[in-house]
Amino acid sequence: MTVILHITSQQQWDAAKAKGVYECESLDTEGFIHCSSPSQVVSVANFLFKGQQGLVLLCVDVDRLHSELRYELVADQRFPHIYGPLNLDAVIQVIEFSLNDDGKFEPPAVLNELH
Repeated sequence: MTVILHITSQQQWDAAKAKGVYECESLDTEGFIHCSSPSQVVSVANFLFKGQQGLVLLCVDVDRLHSELRYELVADQRFPHIYGPLNLDAVIQVIEFSLNDDGKFEPPAVLNELH
């Protein structure tokens, strides 16, 4: 099983559960949902979500996706992008993603189980 991760707020995840599908702003503005591999997610979080609270990691089983998945080159790395809405049954786990005492993100221990 290959798992990719998407960072979002708990509030956005709750709204998706109520709606029955996950969509985000980048789907409208860029045409896809940004994701990361487990090894990429902490650096992405510390770069794009610096200091933000109330975040979760959506752990997505790529084999369950209904929308197209593409790995695209960004800053010398290949990042997974979901081209369409994220069906909720592809989300196999939701992990609280909090800042440490230094105000940075660290990989949650449970991520080791996803490699």
